[in-house]
Amino acid sequence: MSQTETTRSQTRSGIDHALHGDEAQALALGRHENPFAVLGIHRTEGGAVIRVLRPGAERAEVIDADGKVLGTLERGEVDGLFTGFLAGEVPAHRFRFTHGDVTWEEEDTYRFGTILTDFDAYLLAEGRHYKLYEKLGAHPREMDGVAGVAFAVWAPDARRVSVVGNFNAWDGRRHVMRKRLDTGVFEIFVPGLRRGEVYKYEIIGKHGEVLPLKADPVGFRQELAPSTASIVDGLVEHEWSDDAFRAKPQDWQGREKPVSIYEVHLGSWRRGEGDTFLDYDALARELTAYVKDMGFTHVEFMPVSEHPFYGSWGYQPIGLYAPTARYGDPEGFARLVDALHGADIGVLLDWVPGHFPTDVHGLGRFDGTALYEHADPRRGFHKDWNTLIYDYGRTEVKNYLVANGLYWLDRFHVDGLRVDAVASMLYLDYSRNHGEWEPNIHGGRENLEAMAFLKETNEQVGGQYPNASTHAEESTAFPDVSRPTYAGGLGFHFKWNMGWMHDTLHFMQEDPINRKYHMHHMTFGMVYAYSENFVLPLSHDEVVYGKGSILGKMPGDRWQKFANLRAYYGFMWTHPGKKLLFMGGEFGQSAEWNHDQSLDWHLLQHREHEGVQRLIRDLNTLYRGVPALYENDCDPQGFEWVDTSNADQSILSFLRKDKHGGAALVVCNFTPNVHHDYRIGVPHGGFWAEALNTDAEIYGGSNVGNMGGKEAEEIHANGRPFSVALSLPPLSTVVLVPSAR
Repeated sequence: MSQTETTRSQTRSGIDHALHGDEAQALALGRHENPFAVLGIHRTEGGAVIRVLRPGAERAEVIDADGKVLGTLERGEVDGLFTGFLAGEVPAHRFRFTHGDVTWEEEDTYRFGTILTDFDAYLLAEGRHYKLYEKLGAHPREMDGVAGVAFAVWAPDARRVSVVGNFNAWDGRRHVMRKRLDTGVFEIFVPGLRRGEVYKYEIIGKHGEVLPLKADPVGFRQELAPSTASIVDGLVEHEWSDDAFRAKPQDWQGREKPVSIYEVHLGSWRRGEGDTFLDYDALARELTAYVKDMGFTHVEFMPVSEHPFYGSWGYQPIGLYAPTARYGDPEGFARLVDALHGADIGVLLDWVPGHFPTDVHGLGRFDGTALYEHADPRRGFHKDWNTLIYDYGRTEVKNYLVANGLYWLDRFHVDGLRVDAVASMLYLDYSRNHGEWEPNIHGGRENLEAMAFLKETNEQVGGQYPNASTHAEESTAFPDVSRPTYAGGLGFHFKWNMGWMHDTLHFMQEDPINRKYHMHHMTFGMVYAYSENFVLPLSHDEVVYGKGSILGKMPGDRWQKFANLRAYYGFMWTHPGKKLLFMGGEFGQSAEWNHDQSLDWHLLQHREHEGVQRLIRDLNTLYRGVPALYENDCDPQGFEWVDTSNADQSILSFLRKDKHGGAALVVCNFTPNVHHDYRIGVPHGGFWAEALNTDAEIYGGSNVGNMGGKEAEEIHANGRPFSVALSLPPLSTVVLVPSAR
């Protein structure tokens, strides 16, 4: 008797292994909650029962690796359900299906084992699986010698989760996943799939409702918007060439180092032919060369995580683990980072763990419940942005976010994270009226769970990637944002100084004739300059929503606008604090930033714009070359006012000092008046060279200056035994450093 005949006779005459009634119907409808319990191969006395569900098939055979038929399965009472019994040991098997004249072969999805190990489950339960992206998501791999894709997704309150795509005609009955009760993770290995397959998850919620198809929360690649499916891609496998860059000293971007950041929106920095986006490779060539030439130490990318609405600039992300497809694939983004590292440029990534949009394919009510978002709308919904807020108190959600921050450092070698909208995370009453928020357990307004999440993120970044840095965009006086967690702080390396930005821009917008009444706006920042490790930001936020450009904020005629801008930049680059400038600001972009078009590079044909660009290049060179301008940025020993009393003439002067006695004298004249023989005290004698003058002709200025510098005279001024008599140009900043003639 043949193997096929044995299968048929035992199924007919012995035990009936077919499924009937509700269980068969549940499989047929794609609502069976534990398909691994009934489908696939199940060892029993004398052999094994094999079941398969293949809607549309009329005949099903079990075959071995060589195509030999091991048995024919009996059709069940529902479409596509086949059952059979094979006697003896059953080798690795496949199925051969027939429909009419068409025959095809498939692996048995339900014969493969689990994706997550017990240790994975333990780490997930603890909330310490900091490389969860190595298991969750879609990973091309081999199991039992068969190539395919392993899928795993967290959806603890779902009744059933299926992975669907073109490969199974988006039929949720075909690949129903195994639920891991220990973690709430659904998993399945789908043999035969390869990179490039599109997929989503079809989820049935706890009340039996079929949810909108969901993109993968840990998907590594997504379709180009407005399409929303995830794409099988696996973890990026770039062959990195940045070993020398990553071998830099641990403190290479620390408090005592020059940090000058160029903030970039990839889609509008520059456009290609036909107003098309530059892809990651074009950016690797053009942006890298430009940033290197301009002397910035870092670029900071506005969010690159996939986001459905381009007009959100990336600040409403759905695919936290997927570089946006607008500019290419994930490997392309890795090449961009590698190219920047090759030019000795650090890469900071704008990271958005504060909220996410409500698009139906995203995280909102992912498994039919408030899973990623806080269930209470007083804590789970942003009124300002109509977005959802993560539930930071949920172990798995916090793990998901911390792991995501680490993912960009690990897989894409970025050098730091700038965390967006930290204030909105820290305060339960952020942008809420009385009665619209609930106090914490101590009766306060602080979001204790969000604070714990931020601390854990910073601790893990510092522990696992000691060369990396984290920057907080935090707009309030929340204490110790950039202090270590062991000292009671949040653990960031730096905090954006929003107060300095608002005060100084307010001053610069005043007509020079009125500035004498507002000098405190330029000096007040020093009152709290060392309460945090500060970055001075002139970011994209200052050139949107009707605010115009930085140049456009400057008062006066065309000449005065540019002179004011140059003087302001000179003050910024010499003031304590690391520097950040949004793209376009470095050449005096005239119009407000528009994310739908390129920067106005044609302006560089005009002398004034080219002069501003040259100034920024020279300021970066000066800043990196004079330790007094950066070494004590976060130490009060590095700054000393020389004169703040001359408000009537709107003149400020101060000293910057390094750790070894070096100094730089900075003098700012914020009126159009020229002053000759203006005496300013200096700490010692010798020649003080004019290292930079924002009024120089090469920058578009009037070229009033000091003929290369001044010899200090033993004449008392400003409480100092020596002084220099300077010519102060109109609307200018002048920097002098001690020098041997």
